[in-house]
Amino acid sequence: MITILGKAQSINVAKVLWLCDELTLTFTREDLGAGFRSVEDASFKALNPNAMVPVLVEDDFVLWESNSILRYLANSRKAEKLYPSEARARATVDKWMDWQASDLNGAWRYAVMALLRKAPAFSDCTAIATSISQWTQYMQVLEQQLQQTTAFVVGPDFTLADIPIGVSVQRWFMTPFARPSLPAVEAYYQRLQMRPAFYRRCVQDMA
Repeated sequence: MITILGKAQSINVAKVLWLCDELTLTFTREDLGAGFRSVEDASFKALNPNAMVPVLVEDDFVLWESNSILRYLANSRKAEKLYPSEARARATVDKWMDWQASDLNGAWRYAVMALLRKAPAFSDCTAIATSISQWTQYMQVLEQQLQQTTAFVVGPDFTLADIPIGVSVQRWFMTPFARPSLPAVEAYYQRLQMRPAFYRRCVQDMA
């Protein structure tokens, strides 16, 4: 049995729940994080010393880092259509997953904390403007990629790369600021919303 620790509203937890639904996996979930049991609890930090969600527990196996959890689930369930075994195809999926985790996430973090979550500690107008500018630059990279593929991030088919990037695209449309027109990204977002697992985990749960 799979247990996922973390509240459904967390963007990184949503990634894992989305994949579980895509793979029709049975799991249980326990709420942790703001508003629920603290991630600073000793019992939780024994599982993840970074005190961050999500954490996956399956039998005696414990795993943290959301993209690592995605890769583990796809590998262990032999979901080759989502995460191909061929070296170059897999590397291409990994490239976009890593880009989301480092470049794209790093760009939008301050703006999201300020404008969407309205966290008092994130109120510097210059920092907000810088975050929006950098975020927009990376979204334009995604726009160019989607113009080439005309469907999903790495090509015509949905892959594991679409899960982390999809949750970031959801953040893009949820955050209140003047966004530039990115037609391919907008079409991609509509395409994702046609997937029941995305709509459930990223639109409804994260609303």
